[in-house]
Amino acid sequence: MTTFNPRALGDVKVTDRFDLSGKNFLITGGGGGIGFACAKAIAQLGGGIAIIDTAPEPVEEFKSLSARQGVKAFYTRGDVTKQDSLEKAFTECIDAMGGQLHGALTAAGIVMDTPLLDADWEVTQRVLNVNVMGTYWTIKLLAQHLVETKTPGSIVAIASINAQSLYVPVQPKSAYNASKAAIKGLMGPLAGELGQYGIRVNCISPGAIQTPLLARLQGEKRAILDWYENGAPLQRLGVPEDLTPMVCYLLSDAAAFTTGADMLVTGGLHAGSALK
Repeated sequence: MTTFNPRALGDVKVTDRFDLSGKNFLITGGGGGIGFACAKAIAQLGGGIAIIDTAPEPVEEFKSLSARQGVKAFYTRGDVTKQDSLEKAFTECIDAMGGQLHGALTAAGIVMDTPLLDADWEVTQRVLNVNVMGTYWTIKLLAQHLVETKTPGSIVAIASINAQSLYVPVQPKSAYNASKAAIKGLMGPLAGELGQYGIRVNCISPGAIQTPLLARLQGEKRAILDWYENGAPLQRLGVPEDLTPMVCYLLSDAAAFTTGADMLVTGGLHAGSALK
């Protein structure tokens, strides 16, 4: 059972509950994009970061992050779809963080926008393996580590607005949408299983965020990008930094009573289109 004492929160300033100092966090898919933006935000709040990504090198800014923020920062290559690779990288991250992690952000993900009738078996399986099973096995490894070390913790997964039953422009992304819906579907059961150990599990469903993945909608799919940009009530595309406060909130003690939730950060797109 968890040993967390909620009464102690009454003696803590609200701002202090967002502090991540002295804690270490695993980030999959943190070599760039949303994952790295969140890793940087965690470091700004004092948290150590251990990144697993398939890219040979992280973005250039990572190299100075440790010195600038005064935190531990580690990067290693790993494939979340391969057991040996993921377990090896996970062990390396624990060692680099001094033997203890306190939470994770699972941001590793890929997109497939191929119509069903043209879908390739191997490519489709890769999307589902990275997005769903990669998230699942990473959560399992982190949860086992937290239980074994008797450490309360927080896990945040990246789902998508595409996981919602909403009106969005028709796109051939059935496999991708299914994978993000699966992530959303994991939250309730895992929150129920892991709550007794003081482990919280939540996900974030971003709207249209300006990343290299979204940039693929340029060209012949520009109309879809325009819909995302102008259709949301806030009438703009999101940027990775729009997600980082929510990620840090969920990882911090500020969210000590939040688990099993799906946080919508969409510019209001989930509420309906602003287009007339």
